[in-house]
Amino acid sequence: MKKLGVFVCHCGINISSMVDVEDVAEYAKGLDGVEFSTDYKYMCSDVGATLIKESIKEHDLGGVVVACCSPRMHEHTFRKVTKDGGVNAYNLEIANIREQCSWAHDNKVRATEKAKALVRAAAIKALMDESLESSRTKVTPEALVVGGGIAGIQAALDLADTGYRVHLVEKEPSIGGKMSQLDKTFPTLDCSSCILTPKMMEVYNHPRIDLLTYSEIESVEGSIGNYNVKVRKKPRYIDTDKCTGCTDCVSACRMKDRVDNEFNFNMNKRSAVYMTFPQAIPLKTTIDPDSCLYLRFGKCGDGPLCVEACEVGAIDFDQKEEILELNVGSIIVATGYDLVDGAALYEYGYDNYRDVITTLELERLISSSGPTAGKVLCPSNGEAPKSVTFILCVGSRDETQCSWCCRIGCMSALKHVYLLKEKLGKDSEINICYTDIRSFGKGYEEFYGRIRKEANFFRGRPSEVRMKGDGLKMDVFDTTTGKLLEIATDMVVLVPALVPRTDSDTIARALNISRSGDGFFLEAHPKLRPMDTFTNGIFIAGCCQAPKDIQDTVAQASGAAARASVILSKDELENDPLVAAVDPDICAGCGICVEVCPYKARTLNDWTKIAEVDEALCEGCGACVIACPSNASIHRNFTKQQIMQMVDNIL
Repeated sequence: MKKLGVFVCHCGINISSMVDVEDVAEYAKGLDGVEFSTDYKYMCSDVGATLIKESIKEHDLGGVVVACCSPRMHEHTFRKVTKDGGVNAYNLEIANIREQCSWAHDNKVRATEKAKALVRAAAIKALMDESLESSRTKVTPEALVVGGGIAGIQAALDLADTGYRVHLVEKEPSIGGKMSQLDKTFPTLDCSSCILTPKMMEVYNHPRIDLLTYSEIESVEGSIGNYNVKVRKKPRYIDTDKCTGCTDCVSACRMKDRVDNEFNFNMNKRSAVYMTFPQAIPLKTTIDPDSCLYLRFGKCGDGPLCVEACEVGAIDFDQKEEILELNVGSIIVATGYDLVDGAALYEYGYDNYRDVITTLELERLISSSGPTAGKVLCPSNGEAPKSVTFILCVGSRDETQCSWCCRIGCMSALKHVYLLKEKLGKDSEINICYTDIRSFGKGYEEFYGRIRKEANFFRGRPSEVRMKGDGLKMDVFDTTTGKLLEIATDMVVLVPALVPRTDSDTIARALNISRSGDGFFLEAHPKLRPMDTFTNGIFIAGCCQAPKDIQDTVAQASGAAARASVILSKDELENDPLVAAVDPDICAGCGICVEVCPYKARTLNDWTKIAEVDEALCEGCGACVIACPSNASIHRNFTKQQIMQMVDNIL
């Protein structure tokens, strides 16, 4: 029988305030196989680590039990300590007596007894643990970035500048994302295009970045260090090698100014052949197959005018969809966000009144490249509004829609107050109906202080927006003054919640990554691994993880690039051996485990009809163990015998 050492952590007072740590350590001395037991205030500290290593050598220990916080926090730390002490890293067990005892109970006696039971179970499991060795996988020193907004752009540039080849996949014809639709950025009021366009050009011209626009992820297979990705590249019907971006084809199109312009939120029209926006990268046109007469009906008058107009012969109606195969070592997901559907909040009249718009629509009205060339005009009559009213937290901080804060709404509204005063004049009336003004970032509070006197602030949400006479009216109860007020205004601007993209579920399934309850992609740990996902080698950045401003998005993108480069910098990676295995003597070859494996780590050998495990793909979820009708599937160091022994010892 191997000798065990038990080390009980006080965690400052996190554990010791509700668990009698000394009593637990003393109790552990009487357990089967325990040679040594002690407690220390911070077992994860350097002193605690030294205590474990010295105890292993002094008492010739063959296994280690640490009673501390969740293994999600420090299991990797204690594995390294155990290995440095001379014991196989997988002969370590963690008894979680913080989250499961101290933090979960208010009775010290009962919490202490529960801690003893958990230590007892961990000790019996440690006695049965096998010494496991890691296998190794070759690393492909290339990365995939999914999403070409500012997060994807920053991550791609950081990785490429580090020396790695990057494949940047963007589903739209141009990179730029939501930031390309902005006019100015807060709190400095820098021109959004002036910041973004140079970075877009860097991406386009970077020798180590393979830019794949108008493309989507089809499937992802493989594991950390060696992912096989299929990308579906849609046809532009434009030869991008020939196209010069002159837009003569756009002017010649028979569908000119007859197709809703999605980039400007359908506030103006475009042609069937179009360029997304003037600074688009790549600066190439695209033919919309849903609007092009030739692609829809096989006929466009006497012949497509775009073909006649293009002097370089770039129009190519014979282009077909392509499936590209990429091999990469790590993946960064930066797919961005959507806005909550304003029509879902019917009380604000977004679908009923043309002069009720969203903040992004206002951005396009303010922008010189927008539908009105920078003039702020009411969509209903084309006249400049004398009064504009913002409604903050539309759909956000609302249990019926989105319980979270959008984080950028308050500052966006304050920015627009400044810009509208410039556009409409100092005499224009700007109203802001708010729940709370949240100006949390660097320089934000100062910006709020500058704008505070430029607008009328009402602390309350309007009950309804309605048409009355020749304008819009709403009632709002101002909680600051305790008065019910009626506001008459020419234009209402909704500041909507930021929500996960509609295709986030599809992306999550393709990449085998998790989503949190709100629908955003879930990080492995909110504090210690905020860019990692639970699938090794895949990282997240930007608003696909949670709402955030541009500053935080760029910072997280650089962080994700740094995390990815840790993988790409290695020639080989160690695979965690705590994975599934198969007992070939009793495997019936039914294939049920192959069907239930979410990571495609199982195959059925065509010759032997025995299930096999790809250890590089297996994440040790245990689904195959549960499903196997013949008990041939085994989870290393989590065998049924170990689990049942733990249960018996706890009970």
